[in-house]
Amino acid sequence: MRRTVALAAAVAALLLPVSAHAVPAPAAAPGASVTLTVREALDALDVAQEDTTEYKRSYFRHWIDADRDGCNTRQELLLEEAVEEPEQGERCRLTGGRWYSAYDDKFIDGASGLDADHRVPLGEAWDSGATGWTAQERQHFANDLGDPRSLVMVSASSNRSKGEKDPAQWQPPAEANRCEYNTEWIVVKTRFRLSVDPAEKEALGSELAECPNDRFTVELAR
Repeated sequence: MRRTVALAAAVAALLLPVSAHAVPAPAAAPGASVTLTVREALDALDVAQEDTTEYKRSYFRHWIDADRDGCNTRQELLLEEAVEEPEQGERCRLTGGRWYSAYDDKFIDGASGLDADHRVPLGEAWDSGATGWTAQERQHFANDLGDPRSLVMVSASSNRSKGEKDPAQWQPPAEANRCEYNTEWIVVKTRFRLSVDPAEKEALGSELAECPNDRFTVELAR
């Protein structure tokens, strides 16, 4: 499961050579890895008011078949996160299967009750820096399978409740998931060098005050 992979990555991060960047320096090139604690990462994020230039979901081309194996990003994520594997038919049609939705702490049978959630929503990314991205960079963000913390399968109801909201406006109904949720929000914003607005930063700090200040490693995507 993805969480097992993420845990292994976190342990491996502790063994990284000291040459890894301690902070996401602006000059660091895409592909560079940064290693830092959650609070260090939060402090390192640029703080800026959101750019509310007109946003359209179509600005982020998503659910592509990047490796041309017949399964699009959503289907790849479904296969990766299944607790009980679905049957895979022609054109990656999936039937059966079972998944766990961490946002609301429930198991869901069948893919139709699930949404692939962008940990940082597309609209939030647009407001936090993606207005200046190329179309290719936005496509990469929308289909990011390169880091297991960028996308997550959750119940359709919890995803639609979240919508384009940031942590100052929405938190997972399952309180036990909030440390992970806010930590991974920071990871994704670090990976894509997105900013946080003042209320968002305050909410993240408040939610993480009682959470472990874990060290993580993330590869910069841009």
